[in-house]
Amino acid sequence: MKTPFYITTAIAYTSGKPHIGNTYEIVLADAIARFRRLEGYDVRFQTGTDEHGQKIEDRANAAGVSPKEFVDTTAAEVKRIWDLMNTSYDRFIRTTDPDHEVQIQKIFRRLYEKGDIYKGAYEGMYCKECEAFYTQSQLKDGRCPECNMEVHPAKEEAYFFRMSKYADRLIEHIETHPEFIQPESRKNEMMNNFLKPGLQDLCVSRTSFKWGIPVDFDPDHVVYVWIDALSNYITGLGYDADGNCGELYKKYWPADLHLIGKDILRFHTIYWPIMLMALDVPLPKQIFGHPWLLLAKKDNQADEDAPVKMSKSRGNVIYADDLVRIFGVDAVRYFVLHEMPFDNDGTISWELMVERVNSDLANTLGNLVNRTISMSNKYFGGVVEDKGNENESEEIKALDAGFKAGLAGLRDKVAYMMTDLHVADAMTEIWNLYKRCNKYIDETEPWVLAKQEDRKDRLATVLYNLIEGIMICTSLIQPFMPETAENIAGQLNTSLRSFDQLDTFGLYPSGNKVTEKPQILFARRDLKEVLAQVDTL
Repeated sequence: MKTPFYITTAIAYTSGKPHIGNTYEIVLADAIARFRRLEGYDVRFQTGTDEHGQKIEDRANAAGVSPKEFVDTTAAEVKRIWDLMNTSYDRFIRTTDPDHEVQIQKIFRRLYEKGDIYKGAYEGMYCKECEAFYTQSQLKDGRCPECNMEVHPAKEEAYFFRMSKYADRLIEHIETHPEFIQPESRKNEMMNNFLKPGLQDLCVSRTSFKWGIPVDFDPDHVVYVWIDALSNYITGLGYDADGNCGELYKKYWPADLHLIGKDILRFHTIYWPIMLMALDVPLPKQIFGHPWLLLAKKDNQADEDAPVKMSKSRGNVIYADDLVRIFGVDAVRYFVLHEMPFDNDGTISWELMVERVNSDLANTLGNLVNRTISMSNKYFGGVVEDKGNENESEEIKALDAGFKAGLAGLRDKVAYMMTDLHVADAMTEIWNLYKRCNKYIDETEPWVLAKQEDRKDRLATVLYNLIEGIMICTSLIQPFMPETAENIAGQLNTSLRSFDQLDTFGLYPSGNKVTEKPQILFARRDLKEVLAQVDTL
């Protein structure tokens, strides 16, 4: 039986349209999910939307609609973007889904009856944008330390969760499970800045707004975001606080990977595990706090100006659908996956997109596929045959052997990097082999071989080796660029390989015929023309 693998993203807050920085996470999760499927895992992939809170209530009032109407519209927009990016999630959960709301009330009651939740009052400086209280010492220049918006004094009755009760147990778990929080730097930050100094009890209900899931035994209160939003990872599988959990929960929990932004790491690595401990539910196996995709500085900015975090409230955003409109889905997927380091923030701009499309996609990949198919048609009517190299010189045999060995070893290199979630590095390995295919063309000079009648068999073998190399690389880019992989396989008149086949060179059927008219995979783009298009968006 296939091994289950459960991966989740953070659920998107429905305050507005997601920008490319938000979208990066779902594309990254999709690439990991698709790669695990390629490896043979039984993957469950969940994403969705976080739909309650004061900010939603205020924005709905400002728009003259009910909160439910507002989140229906924004959740549909989030789902549209996720679908546009060709993401293969199994469930898109909404925190307004009836099955989720019922379980949140059960979870809250169970924690209350257990004594882990108690009623009190909260007083402090409140940020409406982040929906969070802060002490004076936590403020940054008198403003919210997270979003830099204004804060206001507030006090309200609330229920609190006894965080400190489970702190030592969580510290022990993190110390004995080094893989639990990744990258390593994020683990150190959580331990040193939050856990070891001591945890304060957590506010888990609100009375200052009504748009939330009511506490069923105290309806003046609504369940606050921590229990509501974080619990989606188990409610989406059919978890039941009364013990009658569904088959999906039994099969897939604990999660293999929670993929989240580094800015919400504290909620997922401290609040969420402690809630699970209180519920006697196993903890997820790994929580990965990915870096941010920042907006690159413009050419006219000073050198010391750093890239900035995208913010809808500041208006400095690039949207995924605008990028797709100009470059196509797989070009955008390639960029956000390849340009994001494992542990450091990446940058995006229209200029960088054009540069990558032209160099990596149009030149390295597109030109390779186009040239190889065109030469196969020109010299052999599209028929691709392996004539072997038994009668060739030792130098030629060594050249071919090195070429084949690099391609046959690619699968395991990529799989090793994907195990540690080094997605950009995995893609670089694949592109290095595409570049090796281009170099092989320069080394073998098919156009010279074509002029020599007695070298036709060698020419046929060279083209076969190129087609085979392209197919191995292309089968491995399928998780990252699924449409492009299918397109290339279609042009070569074959199917993408299974994972077990990808360490073997020579599986392309000798005598097969490629398409007569190769398609341009990625057209080179002119920066001035692209920027003119951007101005019309």
